[in-house]
Amino acid sequence: MSKITMTAAVALALATATPVVYAQTSHETRVVTTNTVTSPAIQPDEVRASKMIGSTVYDVQNRNIGSVKDLVLNKNGKVDAVVVDVGSFLGMGGKYVAIPLSDIKSDNNRLTLDRSKEQLQQMAQYRLEEHNTGAGTSTSPPEGGRLGPSTGR
Repeated sequence: MSKITMTAAVALALATATPVVYAQTSHETRVVTTNTVTSPAIQPDEVRASKMIGSTVYDVQNRNIGSVKDLVLNKNGKVDAVVVDVGSFLGMGGKYVAIPLSDIKSDNNRLTLDRSKEQLQQMAQYRLEEHNTGAGTSTSPPEGGRLGPSTGR
């Protein structure tokens, strides 16, 4: 193998390996910065999803207008919608509506919304499951991964 051929082969190997190393370094840096927890405990302006789901939602006149059925997260892990069950009695006769998380206020462990029950009932129904795409029917696996315990492979 000539010296020029050898140099070209090494240059080609370096050129193809460098973007992979850079992408991995960039990805690792991004993961570290986005997964940083800023405090060792829950803060006064934070709400646990497990406490929010099932909670009663009140209007500003302190009337029960529904309950939180679910939280819908986008692919970045941010809450896209709070799904409120409006008008049901013993699980029947109601419908789900989607409310932006920013519209719901939390104080003294109560969820308040500046809308009436009638206004919520006039909103479009929100479907938690989309049968055409399968969205909402199962838990999505983590990006590039699968659900369940690792097999060690």
